[in-house]
Amino acid sequence: QVQLVESGGGLVQPGGSLRLSCAASGSIFSINAMAWYRQAPGKQRELVAHRPSPATTNYADSVRGRFTISMDNARNTVYLQMNSLKPEDTAVYYCNFKMRNTSLYFGDYWGQGIQVTVSS
Repeated sequence: QVQLVESGGGLVQPGGSLRLSCAASGSIFSINAMAWYRQAPGKQRELVAHRPSPATTNYADSVRGRFTISMDNARNTVYLQMNSLKPEDTAVYYCNFKMRNTSLYFGDYWGQGIQVTVSS
């Protein structure tokens, strides 16, 4: 059994910052890639940041230069540092891990989702 627990969301004023965390625990064999997605009301879920390998990160055009994805391998935790937040960043944010569990099953694992609201 693998669990992903997100934290760090909340309400912030435009121009402010938040850092989201997503900690994976349980029967983890290996982690191959991780990403953050978001879904705003009435919109489809979109990819925000992607880290397919330790040396590679990709960002949506709308967040490039403002958001940073990073990983603490020792803690199996992925972070999303969000700076210069805008009202259009308001959404539920989901972390995603592509990993293999101890039964050697490889698949997608998702966090529970966490609300980020940017408003004055």
